[in-house]
Amino acid sequence: MQPDPKILQQLVTQKMPFGKYKGRLLSDLPIGYLEWFKRNGGFPNGKLGELLENVYVIKLNGLEGIIQKLKENHHKLPQ
Repeated sequence: MQPDPKILQQLVTQKMPFGKYKGRLLSDLPIGYLEWFKRNGGFPNGKLGELLENVYVIKLNGLEGIIQKLKENHHKLPQ
């Protein structure tokens, strides 16, 4: 299964809307915070939960290079 490029792009552009890390990019959330969601009832419902789970899977599997490359490419785009 191929990752959805739109979802991956949102990981480096969307910010956490609430909680301890409010305002931080989803891709920059610490793995411990994502693990807390996983342990305590799961990720929120809806799009935010889907994005958080994607970040969790990427970080859990040591694939942060994907996130770094997306960030670099995003900064090269005209604003």
